[in-house]
Amino acid sequence: MSSEQGHRPDPSHDGHGHSHGLIDPSIKRSRAGLRAVVLSLLVLGLTALLQVLIFASSGSIALLADLIHNFGDAATAIPLGVAFALRSERAERGAGYFVVLAIFVSACVAGYEAVERLLHPEDVTHLGVVALAGALGFAGNMIAAVIRSRAGRTLGSPALVADGNHARADAYVSLAVVASALAVAAGLQVADPLIGLAITAVIVKITWDSWWTVRGGYDNHHEH
Repeated sequence: MSSEQGHRPDPSHDGHGHSHGLIDPSIKRSRAGLRAVVLSLLVLGLTALLQVLIFASSGSIALLADLIHNFGDAATAIPLGVAFALRSERAERGAGYFVVLAIFVSACVAGYEAVERLLHPEDVTHLGVVALAGALGFAGNMIAAVIRSRAGRTLGSPALVADGNHARADAYVSLAVVASALAVAAGLQVADPLIGLAITAVIVKITWDSWWTVRGGYDNHHEH
């Protein structure tokens, strides 16, 4: 009797049969991934919404570049969340590549807006709130970066790690918005679209780094 009990799992025994080692880790990983994705989505979504309100009253291109990228960053949470819900490595890898694409698209939009402002200059107003928006972007992205990076390393998810590195870099990009406000306050109106172009260049670099993080992470995983 004791031998049978030792080798025959009871599926109704609160998940403590042999299936515990095969199913539960997958479920736990899915839930942990979803939790990280949702939390970072809320943080970045709120940050971007606050920046939209400030941009509407300021017209800063540097701020526009930053908030466009923050919205794009928040949107990358959707395919990542779906991948974790499906518990599919293939879907997770696809989500990682979607993250890279979203970063690249945001770079294109931000670059276009910066060039447009260089060709058709406009005054930037409410510099104090523009600087505040940059500070909000820095804080929101750093929080999202910690959430995503920590979960990505714990769960062994290159896609989530890439998204975390992406958010961390964005935090420093947001500081450029503060620099733009200070430059315009000093009388350098052209500094605003120029800083917008600089932000675009940084986003392109993030795109490249994120591509290699996702591709290299899954390739190394399969080698093992």
